[in-house]
Amino acid sequence: MEEKRIREIIETGRAFIRTGYEEIEDEEYFTDQELKKVQPPLVKEVMSNNRIDLGRDFEKLEADRDFFSVIDRRCSHRVFTEEKMTLKQLSYLLYSCQGIKEIRGKAYATLRTVPCGGARHEFETYLTVQNVEGLKDGLYHYLPMSHQLEFLKEVDDLKDFISTSLEGQRWAQKANVVFYFSMVFYRAEWRYGIFTHRVALIDTGYISENLYLASTALYLGGCAIGAVNGKYCDEVFGLDGEEESIIFAHPVGTISSEDIEKEKDFYRFVKEEGL
Repeated sequence: MEEKRIREIIETGRAFIRTGYEEIEDEEYFTDQELKKVQPPLVKEVMSNNRIDLGRDFEKLEADRDFFSVIDRRCSHRVFTEEKMTLKQLSYLLYSCQGIKEIRGKAYATLRTVPCGGARHEFETYLTVQNVEGLKDGLYHYLPMSHQLEFLKEVDDLKDFISTSLEGQRWAQKANVVFYFSMVFYRAEWRYGIFTHRVALIDTGYISENLYLASTALYLGGCAIGAVNGKYCDEVFGLDGEEESIIFAHPVGTISSEDIEKEKDFYRFVKEEGL
């Protein structure tokens, strides 16, 4: 790619990040919410008849409940032991990053375990599951209103799907669960219109950080990933890629303190290149 083209793309990205109300200060603009257009649904409709109840009885979970300890221990993990993850652990991870605590108004907004601009919560959660107690391997979708998982389908080679969907990051193949987060665009655009998309990227950070902290508390590990083949993911999960599309992922799996040296290998280049 030519240097000129590279600079054009970078400048486009910078302009997107800088987009603010000052861009249209001399123009009259109203969002669909201000125009009193019909609000989009708070969550996606059920996709399957095969649903699994998760439950919220988290009191008996083996967990680190010391907030300072969890914050201090939080880090990215890319080495997984492939031991069983319990269904209760997965239930807590899902609740921590997208669980609904309350509905505001009749059906105006969901108040969840993560903050979100305008309480729009424009993200849906899809998963690959393998080696999780009580679940068969395959693709799933989370139903936050009922705190259930719905089974979507099996995949011939789940590990290959994971690697391909994450642009060849083969380490994620051993994760018990890979969370794939899609954005349902109009759910946020209804309220924020042309200012939606920068705010949505901020919202992704809240989701991933809660997943990091919940994983750490459960003595699990994971790592947020931006390098996602969205078009491929959309096709496999059955999304249209226009109104809804996968934009980031977060593998989580069982870990061992004995693998600390293997984790350091991911940064061997720092020493080798004298950085």
